[in-house]
Amino acid sequence: MTATAAHDGTAWIGRVQGGLRRRWALLHERTEAGFVSLYVVVITVGLLAMAGLVIDGGNALAAREQATDAAQQASRAGADALSPDSLRGSPTGLTASPAAAQAAANRVLAAAGVTGTVTVGVAGDSVTVTAVVHKSTTILSAVGVTDISGTATATATALHGTTTGG
Repeated sequence: MTATAAHDGTAWIGRVQGGLRRRWALLHERTEAGFVSLYVVVITVGLLAMAGLVIDGGNALAAREQATDAAQQASRAGADALSPDSLRGSPTGLTASPAAAQAAANRVLAAAGVTGTVTVGVAGDSVTVTAVVHKSTTILSAVGVTDISGTATATATALHGTTTGG
């Protein structure tokens, strides 16, 4: 009987070890089961952030470029609104009519669908326009950023003839 008792003791240890191995494998599978889901969530958030930077960042650059174009065009239009009295006088005495310059610049801003401010220089020889373009976001609106804007300032000076060449 001692041989059987020793044999039963060894078998019992083998069964316990086998059960522990199965339990360990089951626990190991359960801990890795949610890892794939976590990985997918992290990668998805990262891809959405990159898409937001590409799409909405591109929109921000386009808004700034549109604001620059509108400010330059509006300041040139304002500088071109010269006072008729200064055209009849000396070419060095060109000045912009403040009311005409503001009206001309505001017409250009309105035609471009842009808001902004127009300032005529103290001497009346320059027109400064600050244009602001607002664009709606596409991806970043999901995190609460619904509007991006681009701002630019341009100054144009009224000149008579050319200032270069011989």
